[in-house]
Amino acid sequence: MTDAARRWRMALGPAANGPLPEPEGEAAKQDEVLTWLYQQSPSARGGGLGGTEPSRPEALHWLGRVRKLFPKSTCQRIEADALNRFRLADLLADPEVLARVEPSPATLRLLLSLRGSLPPALMALLRDTVRRVVDEITARLRPRIELALSGQRNRQVRGRLPRAADFDARRTLFRNLHRIDPDTGRLVPDRLFFHGRQRPSLPWQVILCVDQSGSMTDSVIHSAVMAAILSGLPGIHVRMVLFDTQVVDVSDRLTDPLETLMTVRLGGGTDIGAAMQYCAGLVEDPARSVLVLISDFCEGGSTRRLETQVAQLVEARVRLLGLAALDDRGDPFHDHRVAARLADLGMQIGAMTPDRLAGWLGEVMT
Repeated sequence: MTDAARRWRMALGPAANGPLPEPEGEAAKQDEVLTWLYQQSPSARGGGLGGTEPSRPEALHWLGRVRKLFPKSTCQRIEADALNRFRLADLLADPEVLARVEPSPATLRLLLSLRGSLPPALMALLRDTVRRVVDEITARLRPRIELALSGQRNRQVRGRLPRAADFDARRTLFRNLHRIDPDTGRLVPDRLFFHGRQRPSLPWQVILCVDQSGSMTDSVIHSAVMAAILSGLPGIHVRMVLFDTQVVDVSDRLTDPLETLMTVRLGGGTDIGAAMQYCAGLVEDPARSVLVLISDFCEGGSTRRLETQVAQLVEARVRLLGLAALDDRGDPFHDHRVAARLADLGMQIGAMTPDRLAGWLGEVMT
């Protein structure tokens, strides 16, 4: 299908069947989502969005597909039509719709992207739903992060908390030898023993420098949650900075990841060098500071300034970690050239899930 035919197909929808060939691949997906919105009469929607009596959670799924299939400018036009012409705002105002939203980073990303398009009256409902999603993610990550950063395992100290990672198999076996079943030869212990953990004696500073460009949305969400968890741990002082072409310091609201996320402005350009320069000014004790840059490394500003700033921080003995992704998948898209150059200068580069980052921080802060 030629580009002109594809455009006519998108404009005409099913009316183009016959005169124009059927779309294939991504074009077929685009045709499907546009048809769902534009090719049904408002009365056929029954107060929903597209199709005949569609399920309302389906509308949220539809919006997620739109954002994957079209560029930002096109998405804004389609979303505006959905909100203004087809009463999507009324759909989101229905508590039953928001109550059935599945807590996930993908859902949270979608809701955050809509907050600038909703009337003020709906923001309270949106915040309640975002809060529920954030709380679910926090509850899932907190135990793993706290365990990873609870200090080094000390085999000479007996632990009070029954954690699988600290299980003392040798002591448990020795203390329960009298509990061997003579018939089966199996050990049936009546008491389990665990190693203790030794926390760092001196405090550490962790600075999260987070790219809030559109491709980093999942990483921003997990960074906000992780900052909240880290800020509640003893011996760790956390600062967090969001950046695109501007820098926003959100360190004063880290205890509430929702407030951090409501500050995020998804999209825009990227000036990593300016953000790193700002973070360098936050460093208190270089030898006990970890600066975590979370970015796709697609530098829109001066690459030379970025490299100079990284080199200065390495020379000052600040521990530098660069993450191309921080989400449940750890699946990065990034500028390999810039990342490789920063690695050559002394920044450790990776892409990982939040619990793995917590383990990495635990190794670094020794």
